[in-house]
Amino acid sequence: MNNIHTLKLAVAVIASALTFSAQAYDGTNCKAPGNCWEAKPGYPEKVASSKYDPKHDPAELNKQQESIKAMEARNQKRVDNLNKTGKFVYKVEDIK
Repeated sequence: MNNIHTLKLAVAVIASALTFSAQAYDGTNCKAPGNCWEAKPGYPEKVASSKYDPKHDPAELNKQQESIKAMEARNQKRVDNLNKTGKFVYKVEDIK
């Protein structure tokens, strides 16, 4: 008896999921084949940026690049130490 209830529940979940997906997208406003995203009704076409938007601050944009440069410098020290001593040391502070 328990398997029948489980099967009925699974069928109901699948049917409701199919109904929901049919309601969410009707495929009428495609910009190109496969590009059919639509904003919710009332959502602005373009969102205005705010003062917290990182694209306004060049220092904020360069943080990742500076972090990558520092990482590459640490890795270079590790490789140089490995070539010189034959031992790999992870902590750059321990390299003399």
